[in-house]
Amino acid sequence: MTGDQLELGAHVPEGPDTYRFHTADGVASVEAFRAAELLLLRAIHGTAPGDHLSVQSNYGVVGVVLAASAASVRMTEASARRARLCRRNAAVNGAAARTTVVADLRRIDGGYDTASYAPESHTPIEVGKQRIADSLTALRPDGRLFVAATDGAGRSRYERCLTELTGDCRTVTTADGCSVLVAQRPASFEPPRYVTPTRFEVGVDGAAVPLVTVPGMFAAGRLDDGTRLLAANATVEDGDRVLDLCCGAGPLGIHAGTVADCSVTLTDDSRVATRAAACSLRAAGIDGRVVTADGVNGVSGERFDRVLCNPPTHAGDGVLASLLDGARRVLRAGGVLLAVHHRDLDFRPHLRGYGSVTVRDTGDEHVVVAARP
Repeated sequence: MTGDQLELGAHVPEGPDTYRFHTADGVASVEAFRAAELLLLRAIHGTAPGDHLSVQSNYGVVGVVLAASAASVRMTEASARRARLCRRNAAVNGAAARTTVVADLRRIDGGYDTASYAPESHTPIEVGKQRIADSLTALRPDGRLFVAATDGAGRSRYERCLTELTGDCRTVTTADGCSVLVAQRPASFEPPRYVTPTRFEVGVDGAAVPLVTVPGMFAAGRLDDGTRLLAANATVEDGDRVLDLCCGAGPLGIHAGTVADCSVTLTDDSRVATRAAACSLRAAGIDGRVVTADGVNGVSGERFDRVLCNPPTHAGDGVLASLLDGARRVLRAGGVLLAVHHRDLDFRPHLRGYGSVTVRDTGDEHVVVAARP
């Protein structure tokens, strides 16, 4: 993955004089620090953070810097790719901070003294509110939650949410259109559910495929045209070992397991997606395997006859190159990668390592390519 290395002066006696952070395609704010994360640091430093929980840590700025003054730091991320950067940046800076890949904060142990969260602008409000509610659950009674948000990221709605959940919310600092809000967990607290799964069934190339999605996922509540076109060209046969790479809710893997007596493995960078895919597999009655990993990292020692991939083209060229080259490495001799992309994109630079690349099908907006090692 392509990326940058950013430097941050500490300006405090604890820790190194300068922090260094590696970034990469697929994270928020590759070329500069997020203002919301820097404002969180400014608000929390000097407040005795105690045992600290950094929620959706991106590449680890808040957790790594706070590790010098906190009793302990735990960083969480729903993305395996971002979590890997968090671990790398903690090691580079000598920070005693652990990282956990998790979609549901209710699954982690509680009792934290402080927590921090900086919602991104594209985060659905209900998802951000759920993370706030679950962060409060992870705190001890009277523990403090710091939330940094801009108006564009829903600051006013998060402020109302915090007030409704805790009875009290105040602004501790504001700069450059971003505010840090703080609230204390009540002694008695039962988190509401803001995010509920959507269960539905779609027809894919003549086969019924049940799916489960949640807000924030790609094509939540529907099957996108690119995936539908790819499924129609999957040509899976009995006995094949099939990898659904960037599986999302799992429609390609489930379709493969429905039309052929094959083994299916589904993998995605997002723990949110793989949890949904596991639910989709159960609904379909298919005995597949689901792995949360960055690209093919979770299956690097295996070989497959078919790799089906509708990649996240918005994540950047570095992510695309890593995904498609990784698919080549896990194909057996004679295997094939079937990938779909928008007609306006040129995938040829990312497929140069393959022996042959052909166009399998063309739709109104998408192209399916077949690539063989």
